[in-house]
Amino acid sequence: MLVAACAPQGERPLQGYVEGEYVRVAAPFAGTLQRLAVRRGAEVAGGAPLFALERENETAQRREAEARLRAADSQLANLRTGKRAPEVEMVAEQLQQARAARELSAANLKRQQQLFDKGFVSAAAQDDARTQVRRDDARVKELEASVATTKMPARGDEIRAAEAEVRAAREVLAQSDWRLAQRAVSAPVAGRVHDTYYTPGDWVPAGSPVVSLLPPANVKVRFYVPERELSRVAPGGEIALACDGCAAPIAATIDYVSNRAEFTPPVLYSKENRAKLVFLVEARPAPGAAAGLKPGQPVDVSLR
Repeated sequence: MLVAACAPQGERPLQGYVEGEYVRVAAPFAGTLQRLAVRRGAEVAGGAPLFALERENETAQRREAEARLRAADSQLANLRTGKRAPEVEMVAEQLQQARAARELSAANLKRQQQLFDKGFVSAAAQDDARTQVRRDDARVKELEASVATTKMPARGDEIRAAEAEVRAAREVLAQSDWRLAQRAVSAPVAGRVHDTYYTPGDWVPAGSPVVSLLPPANVKVRFYVPERELSRVAPGGEIALACDGCAAPIAATIDYVSNRAEFTPPVLYSKENRAKLVFLVEARPAPGAAAGLKPGQPVDVSLR
């Protein structure tokens, strides 16, 4: 009995607790909550739908942006192809009429010159006939230029302006798609649904979280190490966790050691713990083991 009483006692574990870093999922725009696809405590995969807001206005804006893009594309295609065949044919027919009118006015001028030489008409009549010939000739040249122009595409500046309009319309459509997509929010990471804050029919302000998730990688353990044990902990070090209901010790890796001393928190104070100054340490268990831990759950920490 004396030998047993003098034997060194086992090292007492440190007290700690589980804490979670929650991912609060919100929509950037306000709206009425139309659908809530998850329940508290459910496990969700990354990309799974979480909730959806009403989106009639955004859908209408997208249809408008899509119609504007089609109009800009059509205008650009029209400028690149030039006039349609019926339009080119119409200008060509007008040219034929102008040429016929010029031939008629030229013949009339010739008759007026003959009559003027014989003294049957005045000089004014001859001048009118000569003016008509020049007018008809100018009309022919104008229509010849129009025929050549109708067969050409639009000017480069007009085409570049139309191309800019098409690009702007595409950007507006992309913005509309983004706004519409923000009305139906999916899980950014896989994890457990910790809580939901609204029910369908509620008005959700912009940026207000609707669902909070706890990914396994965001579960950590916080405990306090007495000053005399500080040399035994360092980032990257291994510890063992034990809890009520845990079938076996859980390994965790230290990722933070505070560089500032503080007094022992009252919730962790015990008569056996005589150290007044302690240092906060945070460790993360493996995601597979973290799934069985709950925030607020007390744990015993054994240093290795």
